[in-house]
Amino acid sequence: MSVKVRFAPSPTGFLHVGNVRTALVNWLFARKHGGHFLLRIDDTDIERSKDEYTTAIREDLGWLGITWDSEEHQSKRFDRYALAAEKLRTQNRLYACYETPEELDIQRKMQASRGLPPIYKRPTEEQNKKYEVEGRKPHYRFLLNDEEVAWDDLIRGKVAMRATTMSDPVLLRADGVPVYTLASVVDDGELNITHVIRGEDHVSNTAVQVQLYKALGYKVPEFAHMALLKTKEGEMSKRLGGNDIRALREAGILPMAVNSLLARIGTSDAVEAFADMKPLTDSFDFKRFGRAPANYDVAELEKLNEKLLHQLPFAAVKDKITFADEQFWLSVRNNIKTLAEVQQWFAIMHENVEASLNHDERAFIRSVVNQLPAEPWSESTYDAWIAAIKPTTQRKGKELFMPLRLALTGRDHGPELKKLLPLLGRKKVVERLSA
Repeated sequence: MSVKVRFAPSPTGFLHVGNVRTALVNWLFARKHGGHFLLRIDDTDIERSKDEYTTAIREDLGWLGITWDSEEHQSKRFDRYALAAEKLRTQNRLYACYETPEELDIQRKMQASRGLPPIYKRPTEEQNKKYEVEGRKPHYRFLLNDEEVAWDDLIRGKVAMRATTMSDPVLLRADGVPVYTLASVVDDGELNITHVIRGEDHVSNTAVQVQLYKALGYKVPEFAHMALLKTKEGEMSKRLGGNDIRALREAGILPMAVNSLLARIGTSDAVEAFADMKPLTDSFDFKRFGRAPANYDVAELEKLNEKLLHQLPFAAVKDKITFADEQFWLSVRNNIKTLAEVQQWFAIMHENVEASLNHDERAFIRSVVNQLPAEPWSESTYDAWIAAIKPTTQRKGKELFMPLRLALTGRDHGPELKKLLPLLGRKKVVERLSA
């Protein structure tokens, strides 16, 4: 099967997890079938499109390992959209309209008050002449044929819609700029896209576009409409800084944690932590996709990230934590959830810490300083120190080690003290215990 798919972001902002899920599914499908993955930048909105966002899109996809085989920009294809519009005019499938957004809103409200669906009411020739006399500039709509549009969706199964349930879509704005519906169909047709994979919020668009593909003489691609991503309100902004990929990167989330989660949620496959794309590609199958909303849970992302971090050798992270060495990485990696926490623990090891201890705990700390073993220190130093302390104190368990942890790190949790002591060194340990 010859496969060519496209991911078509607009460069008006940063990619978020919903965008990336669409990109990832398209990429996995293409790679599974040895196909072509096209990155199409939908930048027809000249005012809102920014080069910085185009650059960010490339960076984020590259960070995730989602590579593209070719790249197109809609802003460079306006001549192709103009030719397509002219072809529709010759078929009497493109007609002028003059209503303002306010007038269309009134029309919809009047229809709703009568219990009618909010479908665009085509203007009469007399109405259009009146608008022309007023000096209004027209926008242009596609005349839908009154017929059933049906397709076999790779996820939803048989889908059928009648044109009488839809409004004639706008294809050209008053300033002549093509809208998504026209530009996307022309690109799909001329660039030989075989499969369009996107969210189920595009199902009604597909019904319109199928007629448009046929009117322009293009082969209609196959479609797969995924259930939408469901997130907890405000969850991402509270815990990881935002729901865009850039925020996840800055929070220290690993790319394969993102890929592992987004490739599997909404499917019958278990969500697992994968170190590379191969198992995700090998197991990809639209038959495993469900119809219920896919639940995106940031806590699940953090767990995946944690599992992957705990497996990573120093070589895999050294370029991201240039301030630390291998000994430090191996000492802290089993107790972190994101790479950002590595720097936090590095600061704890090298800067002053504050510990909240009561009078009895401070007295206990001062009493054990002199029982510290001599250097050189290793991971066995902590156990030797505890063995020396126990006979001289009534403390045990948490009552014994928690004051030591607080005094040395200012934290009540974290990497094992037996691994941290050699990193601190005897001089610094004495200073902190004596403070």
